[in-house]
Amino acid sequence: MSLIKSISGIRGTIGGKVNDNLTPLDIVKFASAFGTWLQNNKNKKDLTLIIGRDARISGSMVNSLVTATLQGLGINVVDLGLSTTPTVEIMVPELKADGGIILTASHNPKQWNALKLLNEKGEFITGENGAEVLALAESEDFNYAEVDDLGKYETRDDAFDIHIQQILHLPMVDVEAIKSKNFKVVLDAVNSTGGIAIPMLLDKLGCETVKLYCEPNGQFPHNPEPLKEHLGDICELVKKENADLGVVVDPDVDRLALVDEKGEMFGEEYTLVAVADYLLKHKNGVAISNLSSSRALRDVAKTHSSEYFASAVGEVNVVTLMKEKNAVIGGEGNGGIIYPELHYGRDSLVGVALFLTHLAKENKTVSELRAGYPSYFMGKKKIELTPEINVDELLTKMEKEYQNEEVSTVDGVKIDFENNWVHLRKSNTEPIIRIYTEAKSQEEADRLGDEMIAKINSLI
Repeated sequence: MSLIKSISGIRGTIGGKVNDNLTPLDIVKFASAFGTWLQNNKNKKDLTLIIGRDARISGSMVNSLVTATLQGLGINVVDLGLSTTPTVEIMVPELKADGGIILTASHNPKQWNALKLLNEKGEFITGENGAEVLALAESEDFNYAEVDDLGKYETRDDAFDIHIQQILHLPMVDVEAIKSKNFKVVLDAVNSTGGIAIPMLLDKLGCETVKLYCEPNGQFPHNPEPLKEHLGDICELVKKENADLGVVVDPDVDRLALVDEKGEMFGEEYTLVAVADYLLKHKNGVAISNLSSSRALRDVAKTHSSEYFASAVGEVNVVTLMKEKNAVIGGEGNGGIIYPELHYGRDSLVGVALFLTHLAKENKTVSELRAGYPSYFMGKKKIELTPEINVDELLTKMEKEYQNEEVSTVDGVKIDFENNWVHLRKSNTEPIIRIYTEAKSQEEADRLGDEMIAKINSLI
């Protein structure tokens, strides 16, 4: 059990002791800190925050505590109830609110929950802002409102409709092309809010939806991270139903994984690749992912005479670089699609709409589409070090060792070889170096990882 305080919010397991877990006292303290930080930074008296939550079991309890705390500070609350991360992000600017809080621990198991913090644009607050909120939580320097100044509370039940309408109105989403195909889609929403939102979208796109684990009761039927080893059920059901594809989302619906018509994983790295292929075909520009994402995105960008850049790992870093480069598309290799025409946040709903448009226009099966992309395989290893070893010094030595290759030190050390790459990152919490590799075969990716471990050991 643990409580993790970071610049992007606070997350932890429900129950246990204060400061060790996500207890009611910790929730109240952190909500107070964010509300106070907003009051300190806004030159207005009447503040409004948007709240939404995924379907995890603790959501209602956490929601009550956060809502009451904000009202206690004199802040108005608009509660969307069961929602998705991208829906809350869309509704903050839509309702001209001053910020938002999403109650979700994303792909973490059911005992976890978290408070994710949004600014007035509906985007995650910066690292600098997050550090200020954490400092406020530590100091407990809060000043609550008197009885006549308590915040107001209201609910909204039209957020999914607004989100979906905005997607349907995007010029690059071709509703008629999708409708003409009568796609049959199997959906695994891991018994969270994707089970409400995605069928609503698919219905508007004229698709037949076969629901698997779409009851938003927070009882996750398998590990909620949308990885191949957790998704045997949907792979079987896609084949059994003779469906055109399978769609998998995590509990807060910001990660999108796809299954082809044969019941094989499309590859979570390739969700972004396929969407970028479609968009860049129609508009040259820039594609962005992070340093640990597949090289396939760079390759696809090149085929469309477009540029590719990589940011440090983390959604905030991807978004910052996307704005700097005015990117057409961006995201993370874990199935996170960020489409700036809609908003700067990972969004599985817009990902589904863009992918289906691409599929309809290409007039191919999902497996045929996947076969058209460069094939890469990833390896993930780690090397544990003794606490007295200076990890930064070790990474600097690795950088020097490979100075004749293409090396990036934006986030750890990434070495781009001609046919593969390796990314070395130090953990923030323990003395280990994470080693990500990518190559043209799984064997080669694993071998490259082992080579790097041997090289690091030789430098210690």
